[in-house]
Amino acid sequence: MDDKEVLAQINKLAEKEHQLFRKEADEGVTDEERAELKALEVTLDQCWDLLHQRRARRAAGLDPDAAKVRDPQTVEKYIG
Repeated sequence: MDDKEVLAQINKLAEKEHQLFRKEADEGVTDEERAELKALEVTLDQCWDLLHQRRARRAAGLDPDAAKVRDPQTVEKYIG
């Protein structure tokens, strides 16, 4: 997945997230939708992390395609 594909995925996920946020504010969401929202947040974090890895590898003269999606536990506990 190249940077453009990662950004396209981020935009797609962010739009779905915003739809659910609007629905939550307007009329409320179901438990299933709340779980979907949480899953979207985690997946978005993973996508942003992958994009940051790719950019960092490129800046360091390394192959950006060697960047890998990290597991949710790693991404969600990242500080810094």
